[in-house]
Amino acid sequence: MDTLIAFYQNLGLALSLLVIGTFLLAGAVKGMIGLGLPTIAMGLLGLALSPAQAAALLIIPATLTNLWQLAFGGHLTGLTRRLWPLLLAIFIGTGLGTLWGGMVGGAWAIRGLGAALVVYALSGLWLPTLQVSARHEGWLAPFCGLLTGLITSATGVFVIPAVPYLQALGLNKDELVQALGLSFTVSTLALAVGLLWRGALGGGELSASLLALVPALLGMWLGQWLRQRISAVLFKRVFFIGLGVLGGHLLVSG
Repeated sequence: MDTLIAFYQNLGLALSLLVIGTFLLAGAVKGMIGLGLPTIAMGLLGLALSPAQAAALLIIPATLTNLWQLAFGGHLTGLTRRLWPLLLAIFIGTGLGTLWGGMVGGAWAIRGLGAALVVYALSGLWLPTLQVSARHEGWLAPFCGLLTGLITSATGVFVIPAVPYLQALGLNKDELVQALGLSFTVSTLALAVGLLWRGALGGGELSASLLALVPALLGMWLGQWLRQRISAVLFKRVFFIGLGVLGGHLLVSG
């Protein structure tokens, strides 16, 4: 607790409020569309903290909100059985990328990721939904997982190409949100292992991230409450608009 208080005393009131506000917003977006917490948090916290510091603050809120997300929906066993090649490849790619290079992608990598999200969001809003045939899942899932892991290790964002892949599987909205929770949990744990190995994640950083947990959980509860009250068509629209906003945010903040 002393470490936690000291950390935020060193940050000052303004930066502490930035951390709280960031995770409240990020949690609400995640509860609504199933993703967005790392993207928003890395983008906003990156205005005042280094990427490694921002990623360390993410670990506890991201892990617990992901576990909350994957625990509810009633599809966990079936999704795990179907998605394990993707999940294993995400863990390997994230872990190896973090151990080898860490978050060194720079502004061009963040903006490139933002542009990819914007393009994907626009295609989802205006073009027919992509579909992945079952016969292609055997090779496409590990490929998408490995690439997602490498991008995660460079940017701290767990979105591309795992989200387009999962969305193309034809899951309903609750299955999709639960599947996203699975993939993000694996990514977060792999990122934590890599940061720990590199010495960027210790007791002080973990203690500091506890303060971010409360607003993240509060925001996620609010987002989930909203998600249960909208139709599947509206959810799809909100999902892609949310992706577009996140991508635009990365383009600007990168």
